[in-house]
Amino acid sequence: MKRNATQFQKGFSLPAFFQKYGTEEQCKKALFDWRWPRGFVCPECGHTHHCLLNTNKLYQCYRCHHQTSLTSGTIFADTKLPLTTWFLSMFLVTQTKNGISALELMRQLDVSYGSAWSIKHKLMQVMKERDDSQSLVGIIQLDDAYWGGERHGGKRGRGAPNKVPFVAAVATNQAHHPIAMRFSKVKGFTHAEMTRWARKHLDSSCTVISDGLDCFTSVTKAGCEHIAIVTGGGPNSVKHEEFTWVNTMIGNVKRALNGTYHYVSDRHLPRYFAEFCYRFDRRFKLEAMFSRLAYVAVRTPPMPLRLLKLTEMCG
Repeated sequence: MKRNATQFQKGFSLPAFFQKYGTEEQCKKALFDWRWPRGFVCPECGHTHHCLLNTNKLYQCYRCHHQTSLTSGTIFADTKLPLTTWFLSMFLVTQTKNGISALELMRQLDVSYGSAWSIKHKLMQVMKERDDSQSLVGIIQLDDAYWGGERHGGKRGRGAPNKVPFVAAVATNQAHHPIAMRFSKVKGFTHAEMTRWARKHLDSSCTVISDGLDCFTSVTKAGCEHIAIVTGGGPNSVKHEEFTWVNTMIGNVKRALNGTYHYVSDRHLPRYFAEFCYRFDRRFKLEAMFSRLAYVAVRTPPMPLRLLKLTEMCG
């Protein structure tokens, strides 16, 4: 039986990780190279000549005398943890298929739960901001879905209380293979909300296939072509070939979230969705996923704890 090349690719092993990033000095050098691949550049004036102060902890620009640290202005800003802890966190977050909880990070990193939670959510924020900056392209399988438990005897499906609505979109190529996906928490399935979502997440060249929910026609306001295939209700509604991948990914993500985290706060749901989407979109190059996340992390603005704890309204 022929093995799936993507599924059986080499990846980034733990021994290889420690050989490359096992010491603080190795991590500092890697972080410097990711932040300034062509050499130091002053974040204030763009000058390249500098000197090192306080035993290499601060870089001072010769022109404007602005002082900056290796982590200032990045998602790692003001951290009191060693870089080896952050690097191991990025490794665990990127190399575990179904994610890793803050509680498990606490055990693996030997840090407090508060530190593990902060690390986890900052890295998920990096993933979210990165994917939010890139629009989906191709043929889009689009569906509405809900996150949250059903109360006994309560209404099910659309309009059910105590459920968080989200949009599930999977981009496929001409061969109908899934390329990327985006799961986004929304305020509701309205024309205004779908217009906002489509303009943020879809390229105008997309062809969107949906189940005919009225609000999905609003994707045309983002320049996309829309094809409605009315599926009806019941178990057979999820068996249409046109929605195979979006239905599969909704099920996979829900099972992974329930299995890994057991409980996910509605207020932070967009970050958890972003984590799964980020890994899925980059699954073709598992070995590079760690360095790609680190490269983006040094280009993501700091996220203080007070902002990290705020409710994320939509994706």
